[in-house]
Amino acid sequence: MKRHDDAVIEMLRDDPDMALDYLRTALDELDEEGGESAFLMALRHVVEAQGGMAAVAERAKVSRESLYRALSPKGNPTLRTMTAVIKATGIHFHDLTHHAS
Repeated sequence: MKRHDDAVIEMLRDDPDMALDYLRTALDELDEEGGESAFLMALRHVVEAQGGMAAVAERAKVSRESLYRALSPKGNPTLRTMTAVIKATGIHFHDLTHHAS
């Protein structure tokens, strides 16, 4: 699984515009079985591509440890944390729920 994660992170680094579509797709599948953990994994990938946990935690004004816990496979982040982290990656929560026409 590590190789897959690394490949996804590299693609997101190479094409930062892909992050919005990647997270949007994960959000669209949130109601599916495993959707919550898949969304957290997608957000972890975006965070890693955007400079890593420490850098994004600082921009989001949350501790690195809290961010690791929130985005872990069994994480249960608050809406405030999710919004801050998504915003810290340069994406607005609103953009995830509205598809480009």
